[in-house]
Amino acid sequence: MRIDRRSHLQSHHEAGPCVFTPPSDEKNDSSHPTRLRGGSVANCLPATWSMIELGLARIGRLLKSTPQPWKIIHVAGTNGKGSICAYLSAMLRAGGMKAGRYTSPHLIDRWDCITINELSVKQPLFEAAENLVLARNKEDGIQASEFELLTATAVEVFTREKIEMGVIEVGLGGRLDATNALQNKAVTVISKIGLDHQSFLGNTIEEIAREKAGIMRSGVPCVLDGSNSPEVQKVIHDYAKEIGTDVIMSSTDSSFMDQLSREDFEPHQWENLACAYTAFHLAYTKLDSPLHRLLPAIKDLTWPGRLQKISIRGVTGRQEAVLLDGAHNTQSAEALGAYVNGKLRPGASKVTWVLAASKGKELDGILKPLLEPEDCVAAVQFGPVDGMPWVEAMEPRDILSAASKTGVGESQLFDSGRDLSGALRWAVETASGGPIVVAGSLYLASDTLRIIRDAEDVKSQLLGE
Repeated sequence: MRIDRRSHLQSHHEAGPCVFTPPSDEKNDSSHPTRLRGGSVANCLPATWSMIELGLARIGRLLKSTPQPWKIIHVAGTNGKGSICAYLSAMLRAGGMKAGRYTSPHLIDRWDCITINELSVKQPLFEAAENLVLARNKEDGIQASEFELLTATAVEVFTREKIEMGVIEVGLGGRLDATNALQNKAVTVISKIGLDHQSFLGNTIEEIAREKAGIMRSGVPCVLDGSNSPEVQKVIHDYAKEIGTDVIMSSTDSSFMDQLSREDFEPHQWENLACAYTAFHLAYTKLDSPLHRLLPAIKDLTWPGRLQKISIRGVTGRQEAVLLDGAHNTQSAEALGAYVNGKLRPGASKVTWVLAASKGKELDGILKPLLEPEDCVAAVQFGPVDGMPWVEAMEPRDILSAASKTGVGESQLFDSGRDLSGALRWAVETASGGPIVVAGSLYLASDTLRIIRDAEDVKSQLLGE
């Protein structure tokens, strides 16, 4: 494989365009912003994270003039939701539907988080929609966040392009996330849930699951990743009963999955694919069965930054085997660790890592499934994230301190500061032909792909191509 609240939002049974109507349920009013939770965890986070105020009031005002005739598949979860979105949009396109996809963060350029039929929107289209949203924000004095502005821009693009179905990834949580203002939900999907972003979502798996459940709607089926813990499943099923909807557990037992080789997928990819196909089966409204077209679409799908094999020859001058993965929490690190141990460690004396992390991350849970005492580690800071001023990189010395606690020796550690190219060159020299893995942050994955692209552009210019 290459790769909590009821609302007056329109259900998937309703037809015709809809315009956002702010929710008014006083029982759990998500129209009002919720600030960062207090406590010791919140205190160790970057000061810029105080910029984040979750709530639907501002995004509601941004969207009130933008009709949304297209339906959506709304995807929440801690891990796997991006891959599920990629599978879904590929399936919808293969099935003959004009599909949009909105995921975050962007990979290289801000507009690549918005795709139509698997292609990133063009910069002029993105900027035209963005300028309209920015003008509305200024004229109405909304003071929307960067993510709310980006979400409204995606909606504007999709409406202009007359898509049939939008695959929408939640940014943070679910209940109070800006994407939860969108209407016409055909299906909701909740992927694997674990502990992450506790400062915003709660300190227990049950609290976090409740926040994710907030994307569900009365009468709109919800697909739940069947590999979730019993505690998560109970929360989701209880909430479904509360609002009046059905939960469909994802299943790897289907005629579609039977035609794929499980050996071509990692275990977590297999579960993500099962979620995506279950949701597609519920949302696809055309009469013909596109099964024969889905299989090639899935087999040919690539998802950058997730178990991606890359070449850094343009940066380092040497052709080495490098794996790029955005694993940035315990669950995703466990999945990456299982892959590395099964595919890269056999026959290798060590793995050389290039790591970065966002400030505030609990590194022990991330590094433990990745590192072995014989490994070598370069730590680096990723650069500023366009459109996300609240995101800050952890200091390399803090990453190396955590790495040393796993048993990695001081002589095997390298502080690269903000020099990613230097970290990659050190990794190539240190690895001596062994496996190299770049991981710890999707922002690091973005920076890596960006410097590879820039190096290729320079080479093309020098060659006169």
